[in-house]
Order: sequence, then structure tokens, then C-alpha cells
Amino acid sequence: MHSSEVAQQLKADATLEISNLDVFFGQGMERLQAVKDVSFSVAKGGSFGLVGESGSGKSTVLRTISGLVGDWKGTININGKSMDYRRDRAFYKTIQMVFQDPYASLHPRHTIDRTLSEPLILHGVGDRDDRVDQALLDVGLGTAFRFRYPHQLSGGQRQRVAIARALMLEPEIMLLDEPTSALDVSVQAEILNLLADLRQNKNLTYLLVTHNLAVVAHMCEDIAVMNRGEIVEVMSVETMRKAEPQHPYTRELLLASEGYVPE
Repeated sequence: MHSSEVAQQLKADATLEISNLDVFFGQGMERLQAVKDVSFSVAKGGSFGLVGESGSGKSTVLRTISGLVGDWKGTININGKSMDYRRDRAFYKTIQMVFQDPYASLHPRHTIDRTLSEPLILHGVGDRDDRVDQALLDVGLGTAFRFRYPHQLSGGQRQRVAIARALMLEPEIMLLDEPTSALDVSVQAEILNLLADLRQNKNLTYLLVTHNLAVVAHMCEDIAVMNRGEIVEVMSVETMRKAEPQHPYTRELLLASEGYVPE
């Protein structure tokens, strides 16, 4: 499937649509463009991957969508609604983000109960006890973890808590920023399988950022390859598996991927 065909297919039922996105860092003479004219869309219930080397701009795209980066221009549409530079409460009930490092993203002095309850308190959601217990069960931890602290958990368990926190407001879309790269190889597959199960069970839409082509092959239907802030190719995972990319950079990326097996 060619990139234009993928874009057409997704745009028909897109729940997340990014058009001509430019992102900048710095001020004045030191202002740099980190993302250049990025466009893609993600179908409702789909899983779309942004791949590329470190510094390619893929995480910046996620942070801009989430509202963590303010200097941008272009169009960000969520369920047909155009976003501006501010994000309201309704936005955070629709989209949540899971960060790369679960230890850095969890407050070290807050119990897991407080971490999971906080979004509910901020949004005035009731039944907090039941919702926290259910979220822990959903991510395979169980209620015994509720009053522990992050330092008492393994890396994989901390990432499960981070995923549970992202699920507390029952979002439609999850932004996943290298969700397994900070974890031991032995637990990476467990987290990826958990995310795949949650997507199916809760009808979630995923936008996944990774440098690992084996991860997108497992998690996504379509991918966009980024290099130096630009998308150089959009293709289906099936095209990637067949090692039939169109762009020279994508071919180099496939060849350089250690441990990636096309079939």
C-alpha cells in the first residue's frame, strides 16, 4: 500500500488528524524548527506508529498534541474538533499520554492510590475507590499494590501504574512515547501485550512513538517514518514486513534495525 493510499484510508474515519504541523523551540535568532510540515491521521480504534532515530522529532509531535509544547502552527484535529494552544478538561478526558520513563513520570512521595486518584479528583469523578481498584486489575497488578510507593515497584510494575493512570479518565486516544524502551528486555513484551489487550478491550486508539521497528510491527497497522523533523514515508506495517519501503532513509532504517526480522 502506497503512502497516499494509507492517508486516504485513515482520513475517512480519522479520530486524530495532524495537518502541516510545524514545531519550534527557542526565541529570536536561536529559534529552531524541530518539526516540519508533518501530516498524518489515525483511524478510530487504530494503532499508528511514528518511527525514527533519536532526535527525528517524533516525541516532539506527541508532546505538541498533548499540549506540552506551545510554539507550533498547523492543524490538530481530535474527533473533528480543531485544537488551539490551550487544552480544556474535555481534551484530557479524550487523550492521555504514557511517558518513556515510568519512574520519572510518577511522584516518588505519592502512593499508587494517590497517583491514580489525582486525575479523578481534578475532574470531579466519583467512585474513586472502585475505579482505582479496577484500574489496577486492568493492568495486571491487583489491589495489593494500591498503597505502595514507586520505589517499591519494579520498572515494569511502575509502567503498569503509569498506564493505569492514563486510563483513569477513560480516554479514547492514548499517546505512547517509547513505552517500553526504559524497561528490561524481559518485561518489554509483557507491557506491549498488555497495551494490545487494553486497546482491544477498551476500543482505544493508539499513537505510538518508538525507534524499535519490532515494536511497531507488533503494535501498529500503519507507520510514518521521520527523519530530521520531517515525515519521509507513510506505509503499512505489511509493507515494512516485506521490506518494500520507497524512501532510501527507510531502507537504511530497516537495515540498521538490530534484531528486526521482517517475517
